[in-house]
Amino acid sequence: MSKIDSPHFQDVLTPELNVLSEMFNRYGFEIRIAGGAVRDLLMGKPPADVDFATTATPEQMKDMFTKENVRMINALGEKHGTITARINDAVNFEVTTLRIDKVTDGRRAEVEFTKDWQIDSNRRDLTINSMFLGLDGTLYDYFNGEEDLKNRKVKFVGDPVTRIQEDYLRILRYFRFYGRIATEPDNHCEATLEAIRNNVEGLKVISGERIWMEWKKILVGNYAAELTLRMIQLGLGPYIGLPENPNLQEFERVWKASQAKNIKLNPTTLLAGLLANEEEVLDLHGRLKMSGAERDNAIFIIEHRQDEPHPDDPLRTYQYLQ
Repeated sequence: MSKIDSPHFQDVLTPELNVLSEMFNRYGFEIRIAGGAVRDLLMGKPPADVDFATTATPEQMKDMFTKENVRMINALGEKHGTITARINDAVNFEVTTLRIDKVTDGRRAEVEFTKDWQIDSNRRDLTINSMFLGLDGTLYDYFNGEEDLKNRKVKFVGDPVTRIQEDYLRILRYFRFYGRIATEPDNHCEATLEAIRNNVEGLKVISGERIWMEWKKILVGNYAAELTLRMIQLGLGPYIGLPENPNLQEFERVWKASQAKNIKLNPTTLLAGLLANEEEVLDLHGRLKMSGAERDNAIFIIEHRQDEPHPDDPLRTYQYLQ
């Protein structure tokens, strides 16, 4: 097993975390850093959020924290095995019991708790998100996530069809992480693309808000245009609110112009390139539940797409945009 001892990892090991870790050890439970934070640390980045996994059940954690006079907050996650503990009245830690997704319907899972780290790792979406990190720096990698990260490969854990059908939003998550990890715009595994192509219909059960949350991140990430075009080519369009015949030419024109001028576009500014009129914007808005400002931005862009700047007042067109 490899170990991590980077400055960013040392920054994670705060006095509050040491208190939490010592408590779990004293009660006979294991606790490790989980998921995205492990990925970020391996990439030499400071993790934005640090989540933890444990062999303790929610009831065991509640009993332990109660005995130790540790405040617990946000009980909403308990049914999924997550307890949030506030240490030294200073730092919150989300700790989730290892679990098996017993029954899934493509949106949510019915869970059963386990003490098996590999079983929990197996239920996660991508290999690069399936690793654990002990607080001594030991990396626990059951599905070659570290190797995939080094090779900038984005792969589902195990069978991609199974992982997708557990939660169809993973289709969008695949493309989001591809933009974050990959070094080439279109170097996908064909088996992964085939699994996505054969399961796009499952996206119809996913809420628009969840889809838009992921798609927005794709649109501001690397390869935004290439990934969106690939999504359309694989058949996602009808299930994520796009018209039957998206305006691909305008979309590519806007993307190339922004790249040539090194301009970072707002997600809806780029997305508007795929739409031809206000009706298509409203249909997209109805599916994705965008904000009013995002909807109005797209409508404004489409209405003024062909405008030439006023010679005396180039900002005149924009005075009514709020």
